[in-house]
Amino acid sequence: MIVEPVSLEGRLVRLEPLRIDHLPFLAEVAFSSDVWRWMPMPMDSEADLRTWIGQALDQAADGRALPWVTWSKADARIIGSTRYMDIDARNRGLEIGGTWLAPAWQRSGINVEAKYLQLQHAFEMLGAIRVSFKTHHNNLQSQNAIAALGAKQEGVFRNHMIMPDGSYRHSVWYSLTNDEWPAVRAGLEARMAPRA
Repeated sequence: MIVEPVSLEGRLVRLEPLRIDHLPFLAEVAFSSDVWRWMPMPMDSEADLRTWIGQALDQAADGRALPWVTWSKADARIIGSTRYMDIDARNRGLEIGGTWLAPAWQRSGINVEAKYLQLQHAFEMLGAIRVSFKTHHNNLQSQNAIAALGAKQEGVFRNHMIMPDGSYRHSVWYSLTNDEWPAVRAGLEARMAPRA
């Protein structure tokens, strides 16, 4: 499984590999406290955002991640980010995570289409046999969204991360397997179909 930078495009969204020159465009939409409430790092300034981008690009250079910026095609602007992370080429697995969207584009259908594109690429182009997701134990919106994709909850890593405020995050884990992908794909395609 060889993961290389690639753009993915659907009807609503385009995922483009993250570059440092995306910083000012991400800064236009990145600083809502609601976006970062459940994330394990602070995001209060352009310096925080630069650190976050640098970490993502370092992980990409090491072959451990493939970060994207998320474009709203209708608005012709960057509205967030997502990535493949914890890439395990030998065991043909990866995680989809680090996902955030500016509040104005949440529940717009953009994230569902982005996840569809990421899953399709992982299973059909990369030959992944497992894709995982994790989220904060109190982030019920994210848990519901992951379950609505068709992912199965696997369990909870207790005291998995220390949050910026010092509290402990228990990470709720989900996954999809290559055997489940055809049914999940059909369900997502039906969900994304334009309404007449």
